[in-house]
Amino acid sequence: MIREDRFLISRRPYAVDLSSLKVGEPAESGHYWAMVNAVWFRRHSKGYGEDRRILTVACIGTLRNLQDEKPADARAFLAAYADGRYGGDCLGRWDGTGYWGNVTLAEQERHLAILKPMLANYPAIPPGYDGWWQF
Repeated sequence: MIREDRFLISRRPYAVDLSSLKVGEPAESGHYWAMVNAVWFRRHSKGYGEDRRILTVACIGTLRNLQDEKPADARAFLAAYADGRYGGDCLGRWDGTGYWGNVTLAEQERHLAILKPMLANYPAIPPGYDGWWQF
């Protein structure tokens, strides 16, 4: 991944919590699963037929990847993360009126504390996150 200062939703960028890196024990292959917490904006369609609308939504979740070497920090993890075909693992999404996610109520409230102001201040990076990272 590379870091860009300019936000373009078409490039599918992520803002990352650089303090959230988690690295697992090495697999039998010697590779390491690693992940960081992230937030991002996406376009999402809602409704059908004439009622169909395209909305901008705010998402929260993780970026995870199998790495050849144990990353020293989140920036090293992101530098080695080259395959973005699957994107982030979305845990929660806010569209301005409704929340989507299969998490506990406490986790939903934590998500909404980040996602509501994030969407209201589109395309600003939420406090505590670094961005914009893209593939």
